[in-house]
Amino acid sequence: MPTEEHFQPQIVAFCCRHCAYSAADLAGSTRLSYPTSIKIVELPCTGRADVLHMVRALEDGADGVLVAGCLPGTCHYIKGNLHARQRVDYVRDLVAQIGLDRERVRMVNVSAAMGGRFAELATEFVETVEKLGPNPAGGGRRGATLELGIPGEQVGASAPTPHVHHPEVKA
Repeated sequence: MPTEEHFQPQIVAFCCRHCAYSAADLAGSTRLSYPTSIKIVELPCTGRADVLHMVRALEDGADGVLVAGCLPGTCHYIKGNLHARQRVDYVRDLVAQIGLDRERVRMVNVSAAMGGRFAELATEFVETVEKLGPNPAGGGRRGATLELGIPGEQVGASAPTPHVHHPEVKA
């Protein structure tokens, strides 16, 4: 009988340089483990995490997107993490509209001293995405495409990236 290969989700984590990236670094330096399938992208602030970056990560094969920023009220750029929260909420709604589970996108907040908490949150997110299974819009990685409901438009390796504009989300 063939054995089923264990699904290891690929996660892209957009992390604030001042808090979340430092927390991830602290987790690593204190030998706290979190899944190696998390690929961290260091940002000056989560306020720089753009809707298109999150959507593109999913389109290019990520099974989930994690945005990790400063604790509320402690952003080094005043409101960057609040703007990121708005964008994450928008992307969650957007992916639900195109047929993906909104739980594939999440935002968490940690301070630089919370390495253990970062490891816990990252592990919890990977477990959530494992339960959802592979991203059906996985682009070239899994060869799948997902209908957007727009004639001639698909998310996938051979389709153009859909234009996303939300005037209510602050830059």
